[in-house]
Amino acid sequence: MATPLSRRTLLAACTGAAAGLSLPGVTAYADDHRATAGVRFTLNAQVLDGGEQVTSVTLHAARLGPIDPASLTTGTFTVHAKATSPIPVTDDVIFGEYDLDRTVTAVRLDRRGDIVLDLSHAEGQTGGGTLGYIAGRGRNVMLDLVYTITQRAPFTLRNHRPVTIESFTQSRRLSDPEVDAFSSHVSGSGMKYRLYSPTGAHSSRRGRRPLIVWLHGGGEGASLPDYYDNETTLRANRGALGFATPEAQRIFDGAYVVAPQSTSAWMQDGPRFAPLIREIIGDVVRGNRVDHDRIYVVGCSNGGYMSMKMTTVYPTLFAASVPICGVVGSFPPGGAPLIPDSELVKISTPSWLVASLDDLTVDPRANTVHAHELIPGSLVTLYDHVVWNDHQFSGHWSWIYVGRNDPSSNGTHVWQWMAAQQRH
Repeated sequence: MATPLSRRTLLAACTGAAAGLSLPGVTAYADDHRATAGVRFTLNAQVLDGGEQVTSVTLHAARLGPIDPASLTTGTFTVHAKATSPIPVTDDVIFGEYDLDRTVTAVRLDRRGDIVLDLSHAEGQTGGGTLGYIAGRGRNVMLDLVYTITQRAPFTLRNHRPVTIESFTQSRRLSDPEVDAFSSHVSGSGMKYRLYSPTGAHSSRRGRRPLIVWLHGGGEGASLPDYYDNETTLRANRGALGFATPEAQRIFDGAYVVAPQSTSAWMQDGPRFAPLIREIIGDVVRGNRVDHDRIYVVGCSNGGYMSMKMTTVYPTLFAASVPICGVVGSFPPGGAPLIPDSELVKISTPSWLVASLDDLTVDPRANTVHAHELIPGSLVTLYDHVVWNDHQFSGHWSWIYVGRNDPSSNGTHVWQWMAAQQRH
């Protein structure tokens, strides 16, 4: 079971007022009109390739009685959203904050009879994100979200009685089923991590399951001492979530997915972080039915570096490695390489490297191509641009392709290739 989000993640909502209100806690009737004291609502989110967005709001109004869906229109309610940083940024710049009205695109009833307000959202669209990026710290943080719901017109129950809701109270919980499927943990050394465990038919089959280790990018690490959330690792992109999708779970025949969160950035001290990641892997293996011969490591950017570093420190631990836009040279330029050529040529773990040639953050030729040329037997997929569903992303975001199982070689896609690898 997933651990509930921290208090800083979501704040209680402001309340929206409506005409014809009753006293708090009292249901009043006047001219066959029902006014109710208040309704709780939940923000529903989805992780797009460009990060998590609030995509709808559920008003828990089923308790009022059977609602006539024909009485609900996109003008029945309005939604205002305000998102602010959870930590002070007076001497810094944060991207992603907003204070605006969200567009209601549809209104419907869910299977419980609650009212769902679908909100306009899309890749690159501002005003719906759950994360902010603090430039000076190079970190994503969970924004404090305050939503205000206002009812503009009554709706009716199936008995034709009109209803106006007096006030709306926001739940502290942000509902995102994909993220919520990952439980929250802390290792003995204090490193936080999220864990997905295979469910349904996969978990009921006999035998041990593979383990996929997802190592996040630099933006998803901690900003100690004041921010270490165990959330952004899953919400910033679909890297870890991709491996928990039904498609991936079928390919891997049910796999555990673990996503450790660095206490800073992997590249700041890879040799120190390696045993801490290894400790988490050990915890997961001991506590679950994990196949020791099918442990895979995948990472992007900072995590792309760390996935290669792990295979140099633990050459016999992993069945396969998928470094995405990783760094092996000096970063920033001018210093010693993060992974020397003498270590790259000794990597024996089957490796498939991925990058986009228009990556302006990490030079793909000096890092991905260079590593591929030195890692024995490695595969490489190089894209010209990062484009998915007709939206072009930053060239650095080539992890989107791996999260969608797009890279292929001789007709075999990267997830199928990984699943076929076993430690020898």
